[in-house]
Amino acid sequence: MLNRKQLIGANFSFQHHPFRWTAEHLCAMGFDRMELWGIAPHLDLFHDSRAQLAEVKAILSDNGLTVRCFTPEQVLYPVNIASGHRSNREASVGRFLHAADICAELGATYLFLTPGRGFECESRDIALAHSVASINRIAAHARNLGVSCLLEPLQRVESNIVTNANELYALWRALDDEHIDVVLDLVVMATAGHLAWGDGDLPLGDYLAELGAHGFTGTLTFEPFGNGSSALDPVSNWRRCLDAVAPDFNQAEQA
Repeated sequence: MLNRKQLIGANFSFQHHPFRWTAEHLCAMGFDRMELWGIAPHLDLFHDSRAQLAEVKAILSDNGLTVRCFTPEQVLYPVNIASGHRSNREASVGRFLHAADICAELGATYLFLTPGRGFECESRDIALAHSVASINRIAAHARNLGVSCLLEPLQRVESNIVTNANELYALWRALDDEHIDVVLDLVVMATAGHLAWGDGDLPLGDYLAELGAHGFTGTLTFEPFGNGSSALDPVSNWRRCLDAVAPDFNQAEQA
């Protein structure tokens, strides 16, 4: 069985609340680690400053939180590391090199990456080559800072490069860096819309049981977005998720 300590917090659905308020509520839910979504106004790649980064670090420390993973927004923003537009692609890579710097300063273990998206009118092979080259550059810089990378597949409406397990494996094998792990997103597995745990009809308990049976020791978190209503009351949505998964986790403390 999975251990409760493998569940970490995140600021997903908290984007309309101050970061200090968010951190205080994650702490109150019993979390001591979190995935930090790089979204404004918390800490994004377009407006971050030394003062803002210092404030985020202070808030994390005040609430006994450490950052497991820094996940800059990279699907909604004009950030695309596989863009067929060269200057857009180069600028995007530059922002992620900076994101690795932020990771290192936060003491984060991972920098979260997605494969990007090529022009729909061009061959997927062209976009794949751009993605591989960009990820290799970012991962090399991150590695020099002591940071590893995570790579997540996307839905077809978000990417034309990696949208299933086979494509993810092929991209992962094409990369130079061994310090890159992969992320499994249940929304990509069976698109339902980032619902709170239990609101859809996916066999979520079976998924957790399989992870436990295979000895999974990594971390898991929630992304309750839905139609945007989750952000109106993020704490209730997170508590619903935690209550729903409680029977699937060993509640004993993990050393």
